[in-house]
Amino acid sequence: MSLVNIFDVAGSGMNAQTVRMNTTASNLANAQTASSSVDQVYRSRQPVFAQMQRDAQLQMQGGNQWAEEPAGRGVQVMGIVESDAPLQRRYEPDHPQADEEGYVFYPNVNPVEEMTNMISASRSFQMNVEVMNSAKQMVQRALTLGQ
Repeated sequence: MSLVNIFDVAGSGMNAQTVRMNTTASNLANAQTASSSVDQVYRSRQPVFAQMQRDAQLQMQGGNQWAEEPAGRGVQVMGIVESDAPLQRRYEPDHPQADEEGYVFYPNVNPVEEMTNMISASRSFQMNVEVMNSAKQMVQRALTLGQ
């Protein structure tokens, strides 16, 4: 993997972590929204990531064929899925959105898990920034070698 490709890998990682942080922020913002119907209640969402792969290439060198190993090119956001975890059903007959039986439905968002997810995404983003800064410094030092 060339040094320049590191910027693509780290950039895709930063993009993926941004999606993760935005999804987590949305989950936290809707953690206490109430609904009278199971169909209308907010459900926790999580992004799905996949590793992007290069196609293996055959190259000729000195009459010998060799296949380049597929190298990772970063992270791709495949989509955002809703959680299948059970919703919180609370008996609150005085709530304005209570159903006929007095129950109100709350999202299946766990604020502790979401905050942990936010911290993890933030640190992963920071690590990708550090990778980019290190690669930038290496490129700059390599350019000064010829002076």
